[in-house]
Amino acid sequence: MSTRRPGKALYMISAVAQRYNIHPQTLRLYEREGLLRPSRTDGNTRLYSDEDLERLETILTLTRELGVNLAGVEIILNLRERMAQMQHEVNEFMGYVKQEMVRGLGDWEQRLSTAMVKSGPASFVRPPTDAPSPGDTDD
Repeated sequence: MSTRRPGKALYMISAVAQRYNIHPQTLRLYEREGLLRPSRTDGNTRLYSDEDLERLETILTLTRELGVNLAGVEIILNLRERMAQMQHEVNEFMGYVKQEMVRGLGDWEQRLSTAMVKSGPASFVRPPTDAPSPGDTDD
């Protein structure tokens, strides 16, 4: 059974190791630790996608340049995934809100057009003639 991803460039472990100047055992370690998840052929050969390579570049940056250990890398990668998921959910929610606002504005326009009653100036409410003027006081 193959878990290959159709239509994407895939790289064997030796090519990835050479490209990033790391030992293939390091890639296997990253896989055992759950940091990388390459697909497999029917013969169980690891195949790395462009997305896997991007993730590997992040791992290498964190470990080589920032000195983060593998436990820290795992936490950071998990947080990045959660943040991406939350951003996706926020974007979906904002789309829903915009859709509802557009629909709601249409409803309000319809309600306002049917709720307004035409009237002339004589129908406005006037204050009673015995009401005190604003400057009068009862001292």
